[in-house]
Amino acid sequence: MANVAGDPDARAPAGRLGITADAPVSGHVTGIVLRDFGSDAGLLRALVVFVGLSWSVLFVVVGLRYDLQTYADGSIFSYAVAVQDAWAFHWHNISGRLFVYLFSSLPAETFVALTGNARGGIAVYGFLFFVAQFLGLCATFAVDRSKGRIIFCYACLSTACLCPLVFGFPTEMWMAHALFWPTLAVCHFAGRSAAGAALIFVLMLSLVFTHGGAVIFALVILLSLLLRGTRDPAVPRATAAFLAAMSASVAVELTFPADPYVASVLRRAALHVFDISILGGYMVLLLVGVLASYGIAVCLLRRFAPARAQIYAGFYASLLIAVLLTGYWLWFDHALHAEDRYHLRTILIVVTPALGLVAAAHALRAEDRLHVPRMLRAMLAAGPTASTIMGGVLLVMLVHAVETAKFVAAWTRYRVAVRALAMGTASDPVLGSAQFVSSERIPPDLNRLSWFSTTPFLSVLVAPAFAPARLVVDPHSNYFWLTCKTATANAEADRAIPVASRELVRLYECLHR
Repeated sequence: MANVAGDPDARAPAGRLGITADAPVSGHVTGIVLRDFGSDAGLLRALVVFVGLSWSVLFVVVGLRYDLQTYADGSIFSYAVAVQDAWAFHWHNISGRLFVYLFSSLPAETFVALTGNARGGIAVYGFLFFVAQFLGLCATFAVDRSKGRIIFCYACLSTACLCPLVFGFPTEMWMAHALFWPTLAVCHFAGRSAAGAALIFVLMLSLVFTHGGAVIFALVILLSLLLRGTRDPAVPRATAAFLAAMSASVAVELTFPADPYVASVLRRAALHVFDISILGGYMVLLLVGVLASYGIAVCLLRRFAPARAQIYAGFYASLLIAVLLTGYWLWFDHALHAEDRYHLRTILIVVTPALGLVAAAHALRAEDRLHVPRMLRAMLAAGPTASTIMGGVLLVMLVHAVETAKFVAAWTRYRVAVRALAMGTASDPVLGSAQFVSSERIPPDLNRLSWFSTTPFLSVLVAPAFAPARLVVDPHSNYFWLTCKTATANAEADRAIPVASRELVRLYECLHR
């Protein structure tokens, strides 16, 4: 985070763009956190590592405590684990995301098969999914050989600032983010041995098999290697691993093509990944507004405040914005960051590789191995001071903490409402059966948490002993996960979920597919 001794182009004022550390490599995380507390740059590095690791742990604790693995599409994924049919229900349609299935769903489904404990299997699935960021940071720390573990510091920054945007929604980009950082580090710093090459291939293969957007991650990693110069041996080695991984991905998708019904939906979804309207969502506008206001406040304090106050401009500005934010949340706020947790996977696709490219540039610059024009090197040395960045990071953390708490509280109330409908006597035969009840009976302020295509599965998951009296159905749903054949086969099989519950699901799906 301080400037690197010995780099003639790194002599910008101390604390600039503070994630270019120059301290010796430590053998443990506490060394990274505690080092250089005497400087703004050291404090920034400690803050970034602390918040990154803290969020990676909170994802697991909060996710499991509030059953966020059952939110939105997580309901069908959790239900599929509980009835031991994850591949048949969904994953065969997205075989290009095979790593996510093998990492989270298959082990959880195996747990259910061995123990007969469906509730425990859902918890295993949630744990494996939510713990991905923590494991990704641990892996990045282990393989990062940059000076001061610069890539690890950026990984922590990305985890803290970006991952809370999608936390709770089971997007496969969550896994892609967790794998991107260790893959970036190992492509740059793995030893020139067969073991190093094998590690690069395994991580690149895993990354490519998370999500189509991860191909962008892999290409950016290759681009970052070009910063070493085109003749560096790391370039052809990683390129070969990428081409082999892509070949494997194509082979798997050709072997397991999506069903025509699902394929059309996936194509439509892919076309909207980079929809510019996503940037007009509540959470994006809130963060942009907060950071813009903070920047303006810092500039005004530095221009007009007394000299001593200018030194602490970042602190005073962040305190002011925090007070204004508190007033907004207490008296004016009625928004909820829920559905957009799915849409903001786009932010992960775009911003994560951008941060990775900057991280690689700083890591190479710290070792005087950056092969770019002098103007670009100067740009890396420029930027806001470490103290200013710290204030911005703290404000982003405040926004994420409050918005996550709001989301979790609303989700808890929504689950209670779905359970009450599922176990009640009200029914809406117009939906196709007297055993169905409309989700529109839930008050609108809570129904913001609904995910129309997975509500029926959630109503089974929240019912005591997985035995709802009614299946809660969204009357406006236009997507149905299972074919009648698949649902019937599962209803007739021996599973941990009661037969009557699986028969309700079969009845619902057979009405539509």
